[in-house]
Amino acid sequence: MTRIVLLDPASPERLDRIRPLLPDGWTLTTAGSRDPQDQIAALRGASFAITGDVPVTGAMMAMPGLKAVHKWGVGYDGIDLDAARSHGVRVFRTTGSNAVAVAETTLGLILAVNRNIVRGHVGIRDGGWPKGQVAPSSATLSGRRVGIVGMGHVGRALARLLRGFGCDLLYSKRTPLPTDQEDGARFVPLDDLLAAADVVTLNCDLNDSTRDLIGRDQLALMKPDAILINAARGGVLVESDLADAIRAGRLRGAGIDVFSVEPILRDNPLLGLDRVVLTPHLGALDAGAFAPTIARMIGNLMAVQSGMPPRESDVLV
Repeated sequence: MTRIVLLDPASPERLDRIRPLLPDGWTLTTAGSRDPQDQIAALRGASFAITGDVPVTGAMMAMPGLKAVHKWGVGYDGIDLDAARSHGVRVFRTTGSNAVAVAETTLGLILAVNRNIVRGHVGIRDGGWPKGQVAPSSATLSGRRVGIVGMGHVGRALARLLRGFGCDLLYSKRTPLPTDQEDGARFVPLDDLLAAADVVTLNCDLNDSTRDLIGRDQLALMKPDAILINAARGGVLVESDLADAIRAGRLRGAGIDVFSVEPILRDNPLLGLDRVVLTPHLGALDAGAFAPTIARMIGNLMAVQSGMPPRESDVLV
């Protein structure tokens, strides 16, 4: 029997949705919690592991019999790739699989902040009628200048969506794209993008060059009526610096789907700020992609099991 473990604790109902998609002779279990000891216990005897948001540490990579770890999604900053190489564990991700979902979530956050949708909803839910309170900070998106930090699968999908709003699109990344891949955006250095954009959206990977990319100095470059969206990774943004900028009125608002620690801690400085919309890292969620994504991950794991080459674009280690 070949056993896969879901490292993110899953309900019996979720496991039952996945099991019919497994090959004959494969079984599926899940970790009891995110606690490191529960994670180690779940990996005992497992050939493969799938992680959504749970970090995969060196100690986990060292578990006897573990052949491969698959990221359910794209971001792999929580996976110890060096340890995987040391222990001969393959690592994969579903490259580009959630780009449209994350791009749509980014657009949704832009609209939610600009149009004060969440503040209006909460005000009515709590018995008020906050039309007058939200009016001064309400803005349109059409025709505005949007700066995209990171122009990979997500950034390019977002650019295509924003063209429908007639936005002037800027982007920044380490290496400019060929013109035919820019999707109507134009490359500028990061500081120029921050200074010029009405909306700045973070859609880049988290790595050594992007960790704490946006902090106090970068936020100070932005227009006071601009908004910031982070649908990349929490570590790209210094959350306390953003909270300070919002409280001081140096930014009009923000929409944040990812956090430096997840699930979010109750002392996170962004909690409780009126002009900040927070969502629980739901950007990649898409019920319609559930079965195709499972099939893609299982295909890569079956390739490891049979000694065949996996999908090349998904290989990390």
